[in-house]
Amino acid sequence: MSIVDLGPAARRLGELVAYTSDDELSRPTPCPAYTVGDLIEHVGVMALSFAAAARKEGGRYAEPLPAGDAARLRADWRSAIPRGLGAVASAWADPAAWSGLTRIAGSEAPAEIIGLSLADELVVHGWDMARATGRPYDCEPEVLDAAEGFLGQFASPDAPSGPEVAFGPPRPLRDDACSLDRVIALAGRDPGWQAG
Repeated sequence: MSIVDLGPAARRLGELVAYTSDDELSRPTPCPAYTVGDLIEHVGVMALSFAAAARKEGGRYAEPLPAGDAARLRADWRSAIPRGLGAVASAWADPAAWSGLTRIAGSEAPAEIIGLSLADELVVHGWDMARATGRPYDCEPEVLDAAEGFLGQFASPDAPSGPEVAFGPPRPLRDDACSLDRVIALAGRDPGWQAG
């Protein structure tokens, strides 16, 4: 069983959220279904869902959740969502989180797979946020390896695509692409995406 330190990636995403201005909330993101505000709201709920999964809690955060929607952002989102990201990283720092089965998005799965899925979410949405707001993004090799390992198992060329899809089919990529670009392409993103 591999236990991945998700703390730095969660902190980085939390900082990107905290530094987002109101003017940036309506910007497009590399995830065509979401504006920056929609993505931030999704990240906040995602953190609660994965924290519940780490603790094997069940409840409403173990069930499928609605798509991100900026209209649901709380007034204190700039502090609450980074706190939630810190809490999810702390929950997955417990080795017990990575063992056995857990429930998320209405399905039961091995906890280790869910932890790797969280690595994917943190990397891809961190990159989404950075690209959409014109900020730099980098990530620890261990977390990139975990995200790539997860996507390598589950990314499919037959995955749905279109503007409403958060993670589409993998994109073609050069053999010498860096780890971050490989993860982004496996998640169905264009590594060269720039805010318009």
